[in-house]
Amino acid sequence: PMKIIQRHVLRELLVPLFYCLTGFVAIYVLFELFGSLPRMLDSGLGCGAVVRYLCGYLAPYFHYLAPAALLLATLYAMWTMCRHSEIVAMRASGISFLSISLPFLWVSVLMALFVTYVNESFVPREAQRAAQMKAARFDPEKIVHADNIVYRNAARHRTWNVDSLVGDDGTALENVRVTVDRPEGARLMTVTAKRADYLDGEWWFTDARVQHFDANGREIATPVPEADSLPLRLFDAFDERPEDFLIQNRPWRFNSVANRLRFLKTHPELSDARRNDLLYDVWAQVMAPWACFVITLLAIPAGIASGRQSVTKGVLCALALYFSYYGVLIGGMVVAKNGWCPAVVATVLPNVLFLAVGVRAFLKQR
Repeated sequence: PMKIIQRHVLRELLVPLFYCLTGFVAIYVLFELFGSLPRMLDSGLGCGAVVRYLCGYLAPYFHYLAPAALLLATLYAMWTMCRHSEIVAMRASGISFLSISLPFLWVSVLMALFVTYVNESFVPREAQRAAQMKAARFDPEKIVHADNIVYRNAARHRTWNVDSLVGDDGTALENVRVTVDRPEGARLMTVTAKRADYLDGEWWFTDARVQHFDANGREIATPVPEADSLPLRLFDAFDERPEDFLIQNRPWRFNSVANRLRFLKTHPELSDARRNDLLYDVWAQVMAPWACFVITLLAIPAGIASGRQSVTKGVLCALALYFSYYGVLIGGMVVAKNGWCPAVVATVLPNVLFLAVGVRAFLKQR
């Protein structure tokens, strides 16, 4: 019987959740198509390419759409069950309020995990491509890949100058010049090559020319003439990754948490203010998916209030908590980015605060 009841509660939630998500996505799609559809038609873009573009365009906004959809779906589901006295009947049968609410909580956790996947895997790949497609007026042949890249690895005292990337994954570079400095600043070595390929986790340079320098910056004869004369040479000391060049040339908001942390690790020269600013973005992206759980926990008691007391009261209470939650997050962002508070406190504290409010309201329903 318990499984039957929980399946019923789950169905009561999933149907409005589907409609809410579909509605929000449709609004974003329609607004985008109003401005971009003529260009898509002129370019002859296929249906699959259009869908891929729209998914990449929508992905950076999904961590806002998902909590909003969960809020409205939870309110409606709870209101419906209260209006038909289903919750009263379940409680009278000895079913705990926690058991009734578990489907809502599990769906919110699964949605949070899905948002995490979108932010960490889908957005870095597809959002950048969507932006490039729009800039190229939806002509794939006119997409401009990153070129004239300058990447400074201050931790390893290396600077890469790359004319262009071959493809979108950063594993092939054309016309590369790498300068390697000593810790005290004097030049150690310069490597120029027509091409560099990242194969099996290591960099292979084609037609590499290597210049060596002494501690005074004067060019000296190569200590390894056999290696320097090879047409294809391995530089296993270069531990930069293709993602480093992509991070350098990708809008910061499209980077995953792992990429952002690597950027901070390989750039120790950043000022404290700049590092704190970027670190806030890291923690904000870590915490963003779990708004799904916090908002759902707040919406459950508000939905019950809308069914037992007044629809207007319950909806207004839920919306007030929703906007208060994001208002406090924005306040934390301002405080953290001005250096008045550690980034981790500014992002974690609002979630803990509203989680406590949600737990208290939830327990009162028992």
